Amino acid sequence: MAQITERGYPVAEVSQRLGVSQHSLYSWKRQLAKVGAGDAGKDAEIRQLKRELARVTEERDILKKATAYFARDAK
Repeated sequence: MAQITERGYPVAEVSQRLGVSQHSLYSWKRQLAKVGAGDAGKDAEIRQLKRELARVTEERDILKKATAYFARDAK
């Protein structure tokens, strides 16, 4: 599939060279496109989760510092 999708070879040429029907190559290309579209959604979710993790980590660090500050004053 890389010959078609990345290198730009015509499907007919790749089909003949590999001894695979053009129909099969087009079918695999469609399946690959669907998988790739799913990856984009996963990437967006990962970015969102990383932002949320950074925010929660910052909140935790602030609370740790506040706890230490007030514990010091209580002594």
